Amino acid sequence: MQNNKNIANQKLPLQGAGGVRVIISGGGTGGHIFPAIAIANALKKLDPATIILFVGANGRMEMEKVPAAGYKIIGLDIQGIQRKSFWKNLMFPIKLFNSVSKSLKIIKDFKPDAAVGVGGYASGPLLYAASLKGIPYIIQEQNSYAGITNKWLGKKAEKICVAFDGMEQFFPADKIIKTGNPIRKESVDIAGKQMQALELFKLSTSKKTILVIGGSLGARTLNNSIQAGLDKLIAADVQVIWQTGKFYYKNIIEQLAENYHPNIRIMEFVNRMDLAYAAADIIISRAGAGTIAELCVIKKPVILVPSPNVAEDHQTKNALALVHDQAAVFVADRDAEAKLVDKAIELLKDKDLQKKLSNNIGKMAMPHADEVIAKEVIQITINNN
Repeated sequence: MQNNKNIANQKLPLQGAGGVRVIISGGGTGGHIFPAIAIANALKKLDPATIILFVGANGRMEMEKVPAAGYKIIGLDIQGIQRKSFWKNLMFPIKLFNSVSKSLKIIKDFKPDAAVGVGGYASGPLLYAASLKGIPYIIQEQNSYAGITNKWLGKKAEKICVAFDGMEQFFPADKIIKTGNPIRKESVDIAGKQMQALELFKLSTSKKTILVIGGSLGARTLNNSIQAGLDKLIAADVQVIWQTGKFYYKNIIEQLAENYHPNIRIMEFVNRMDLAYAAADIIISRAGAGTIAELCVIKKPVILVPSPNVAEDHQTKNALALVHDQAAVFVADRDAEAKLVDKAIELLKDKDLQKKLSNNIGKMAMPHADEVIAKEVIQITINNN
């Protein structure tokens, strides 16, 4: 396995005036889309003449987020396998066949020099089509546990860019590069912003602050756990920035209307994550790979409550990778309602543990993953010319 430090400093010859043509495929969640856009931006920074096309899944959030970032995207009618419903899977073989066929046409029309798969429904059909047409491709595996599709596609990939150690159990060791996961750099730019952050959220400088983030859609377990422990948080005189997610916000506000406390800031979505991170003394979060990548750069003490409702339970495996290095506190989803708030209050009182967690999670930071992956994309086009 190669490390990204040498690659980050490497200078590559750029292609001719026409620019490299790259397809980036995948999406479905912010954890896939934000890294994909970061890689695209890094490619354009390396060579503004680079021509980039995204391929996503119709009806998924990439169809809005990617054009908003300034890139063209084509959608495939593809879905994932529904593990809990036989009937919803009846159309899957047809959709898969049609998506591979459409991907072959996209490749024929766009004539890419390389492809990148970031995970999500569209990544599999596009990379498979690329393999059929001899187009070199890179897999960006974000999690500590690789899914079935990526394991299969990894056999023909030029490189597999990973964020965790031990990925040799899923991929050929000579193809693995530890790059880390691309992050939203504007979200982790927190230096010198604490006072601005406390002013924005109308918080006191003399009280400790917990940030609770469950993603843009929210996390039922985190919301239920904070709600169950609200009296304890208020009694401890702790401030909370609580991102509920859009599915839960209205209901929570209605339930707490008469007991709304000035120490608690309830928000549907945090638009300025940099200021939320800057305000926090500790952070409670799910364990998506993209979020973990940001938390490593932030270097704040974190309690991870992995979602059990994801493929191969990869969030638990992501979280345990940090726990193994004493870089995070772990609370199982099933235990969170009873234990999470108590754990958070304990952590706020334990300065030594806070320091240890901050130091250890900071050692795992890989803030230049987007640039490293972009250089690998350019390199495989050079190698295959």
